[in-house]
Amino acid sequence: MTASDSARRVAELVERGVQVVAPEQVFVGADVDLTRITAGATLHPGTRLHGARTFVAAGAHVGKEGPATLDNAVLGKNASVASGYVRGAVLLDDAQLGFAAHVREGTLLEEQASTGHAVGLKQSILLSFATLGSLINFCDALIAGGTSRRDHSEIGSGFIHFNFTPWGEHGDKATPSLIGDVVDGVFLDQPRIFLGGNSGLIGPRRVGYGSITAAGQVVRRDIGPGILVFDPGRALDTPVRQPSASHTQRVLGANAAYLGELVALRAWYRHVRLGRLPDGPEASGRRVVLEEAVATLEGCLDERWARLAAFLRERGIAAPRPDLAVDAPCPIPLDAGGPEHLIWVASLPRDRRDAAAAWLGQIAQAVVASVTALA
Repeated sequence: MTASDSARRVAELVERGVQVVAPEQVFVGADVDLTRITAGATLHPGTRLHGARTFVAAGAHVGKEGPATLDNAVLGKNASVASGYVRGAVLLDDAQLGFAAHVREGTLLEEQASTGHAVGLKQSILLSFATLGSLINFCDALIAGGTSRRDHSEIGSGFIHFNFTPWGEHGDKATPSLIGDVVDGVFLDQPRIFLGGNSGLIGPRRVGYGSITAAGQVVRRDIGPGILVFDPGRALDTPVRQPSASHTQRVLGANAAYLGELVALRAWYRHVRLGRLPDGPEASGRRVVLEEAVATLEGCLDERWARLAAFLRERGIAAPRPDLAVDAPCPIPLDAGGPEHLIWVASLPRDRRDAAAAWLGQIAQAVVASVTALA
C-alpha cells in the first residue's frame, strides 16, 4: 500500500467526520474498514491503524501523547490510547491506556479502567474502575473490586504478574490469577484490592476482596479477603526438585476456577450487557464493542485451555477439552434500553443482584466441576 493510498483513506475519514490532526502524519492500512472509524473519533499525529477488526468509537482519542498503533483493536466511546502499540485488545467506554502502552490479545478493559505509562498487558481483564500504575507487566490475570473511580482496585507501579514457571519438561503458563472474581465483581459493590508497588505475584494465585499487599515483596500464596500481607523473602539453597502431585492438583484447581470465571463473564456479556441494548442504529456502536468483548473472552478461554492442556500432557494426563459452553439465561429483568450499564448495575435491588450472582456462580461451578474431573 502506497502513501498516496493511505492519504486517500485518511481524507475519506475526514469527510466522514473523523477528527484527524495532521492528516499527513496518519496511516490507515488497506485492511481497515473505514466505516468502523466513527465520526467524532480523534486520530492524533503518529496514529497507525491496521486490521479489519479495528473499531474506534465517537469521542475516542488515539495517540494524544505520542505515536500509537492500533492493530485489530477496539475502542469504545471516549476510550483513549495515549501512545504505544495495541493489538487485539478491547477497551470499553472511557477506558484509558497511558503513554507507551504495549497491549496484546486477550486484553479487555471495562468502563473507566485505566493504566499509567509503560504498561504491558496480555490475556488480562480489568473490570470497571480497576487501575494499574506505571511500569507494570501483567499477563494472564483478572482484576476486580471497588465501586467507583474514587474507590477502585489498584496495582502499584513496578508490579509484575509472573506467568511462567520452570517446572516440567518445557515449563508452563498454566498460571492465571484471580484478583477478585467475576461472580461478585461485575456488580461493582466489593471492597477494593490494593497490590503494593515494586512487587510481584507468582501465578496461579487468588486474592480476596479488601486485601492489601505491602510494597516490595513477591507474593507466593493465595490471600483471603480483608488481609494485609507482607511476606519477607527467605534464603533458599537446595537441589532442584520437581513439584509433587499435589502441585498438579493445585494448578488444575486454580485453572478450573479461572475458566469458570471467564465462562461466567461471557454469560454476563451475552445475556446482560448485550441483552440490555435497545434495538436500532443508536446502539450499533455499543453493540460492536460488546460483541468484540465476547470474541475476546472466547479467545481467552481458548488460550487458558491450551495452556492447561499442555501442562496436563507433560504430566501424563491426555485430557479432552472440558465443557466450556455452559450457559443459562439471566433470571432477572434487564430493563432493555434503560440507563447505561454502570448506573443500572449500581441501582439493582439486592434481591435481583443476589439472584444474578447465584446464576453466575452456578455457571462458574459447573465449569469447575467439568475441569477438575479431568484428573
